[in-house]
Amino acid sequence: MKFVANAACMSVCWIAVLLAGCAGNQGVSSATNGRTDIVTASDEPDNRRRARIRLELASGYFEQGQTNVALDELKQALVADPSFGDAYNLRGLVYMRLNDIPLAEDSFRRALSLNPRDADVAHNYGWLLCQQSRYSEASQFFSQAIANPTYGGQAKTLMAQGVCQVRAGQRSEAEQSLTRAYQLDAGNPVIGYNLASLLYDRGELTRAQFYIRRINNSELANAETLWLGIRIENRIGNREAVSQLGDQLKKRYGQSREATAYDRGAFNE
Repeated sequence: MKFVANAACMSVCWIAVLLAGCAGNQGVSSATNGRTDIVTASDEPDNRRRARIRLELASGYFEQGQTNVALDELKQALVADPSFGDAYNLRGLVYMRLNDIPLAEDSFRRALSLNPRDADVAHNYGWLLCQQSRYSEASQFFSQAIANPTYGGQAKTLMAQGVCQVRAGQRSEAEQSLTRAYQLDAGNPVIGYNLASLLYDRGELTRAQFYIRRINNSELANAETLWLGIRIENRIGNREAVSQLGDQLKKRYGQSREATAYDRGAFNE
């Protein structure tokens, strides 16, 4: 079981840490004649089984927002098996939510010391470092995760790397990262939004229009995507599109700050 800090908010200025479970690599155990065999439930040591059960409970509590209870379960998991890297990974996310940066960093470092090739942990640690404006270090861990040929989360990590590069003022590099992420996962509205926002800021309006229209023409549109679409169309001078998107924004998200900004005509704020 793996746990990943993911990009959950559309905005390039803020991304929340959410729990995202994905399957870990199946372990192998040595066998005779130099062959290996997949580890099954009967091969799992008792201490690891107890730790895994505690970890599953902790992940459930974490998803429900019961952070302190999740932390208590993780402590018990690590008492049962101090070498359980997945428990340290989730502990790092718990401490990130609690804004205890030293303990979050310690947790991710411990997880990587147990499995240096764990791309999910490298992603999480990179995002923690990005939040601390340690951009160069963050880039190293993002690159480490992306380089793992067995890692299935390249698009997610490229997106996080792109957002981090925007924060660092590395806009050309950010465009490359977000474009690669989009090529891998074109249906992800967060990637599309961040790429459109970056292109809008750079004045590449036709390209920005392409990405944001794909989102706003789908069921994935929200107040932020509609507002960005309005701002792009306004700068292009497409008054009909501005009006149509504005009507959608007010009808569906009339109480949002984006709708308020639209009513004020604050397109350049």
